[in-house]
Amino acid sequence: MTREGGPVHIIKRHGRRGPEEFDVAKLHKSIVAATVSSGVHHGHAESIAKKVTEEVTEWLAARHEVTSDDIRRVAGKFLRTHHPDAGYLYEQHRTTL
Repeated sequence: MTREGGPVHIIKRHGRRGPEEFDVAKLHKSIVAATVSSGVHHGHAESIAKKVTEEVTEWLAARHEVTSDDIRRVAGKFLRTHHPDAGYLYEQHRTTL
């Protein structure tokens, strides 16, 4: 994603790799996957993911650099407003139980 001041850079989890440019398609795909996993029909999951990615993109507009954990946290918060179960699954994706 590119904003007026340049691209938004994502600092990867644990800093193992260098920063990468924000990829809205990657975020969209992960939100669809979590939403479908919660039992939502694929078409509806696409619609929810579109709304959430737009909200995250708005949030990113004022930032130059964020962590991948920031993206997951913010996207999960927005997703919970549209589908609480999918939001929970999205936020807990990497949590070991």
